[in-house]
Amino acid sequence: MDHTHHKAQSPSQVGCGIITCSDSRTQENDRSGQLIMQLLTAQGHTVERYEIVKDEPSQIRNAIDQDLACSSIQAILINGGTGVSKRDSTYETVSALLDKRLDGFGELFRFLSYQDIGSSAIMSRATAGVSGGTVIFALPGSEKAVRLAMEKLILPELGHLIGELGR
Repeated sequence: MDHTHHKAQSPSQVGCGIITCSDSRTQENDRSGQLIMQLLTAQGHTVERYEIVKDEPSQIRNAIDQDLACSSIQAILINGGTGVSKRDSTYETVSALLDKRLDGFGELFRFLSYQDIGSSAIMSRATAGVSGGTVIFALPGSEKAVRLAMEKLILPELGHLIGELGR
């Protein structure tokens, strides 16, 4: 079977959890989390949980664990905490949970970011992988970065990825 056939057999609706990692955002000003929600639902996916947590490993881990325990969530999309500042801990928290890494996601994200923002793209630690059959994406917190990741990488492959995980 070729790639096109697999995509055609993939689920068109994926249940998602959204986690925003930020010390300052609220539901009223979380533009990146709202953008993820809008882009997912516009493509027919569902948002099963949405939560904002502080950029603290224990809070991030707890939110991920809650999403992993929810049978209707097949994908978790996290935004924020992927940079290199002292407070950025999403990458370490997510990496520790992954059974399988999707290295191509971070590599392609940084490549596409480089085309937009130049060499500062090296500071992004966007990552993705699979934990217990659920795919997890960790994105930067900026609205522009979220749009890039969602439109160029995640939305085109989300159903296909979930379909492959079920094989």
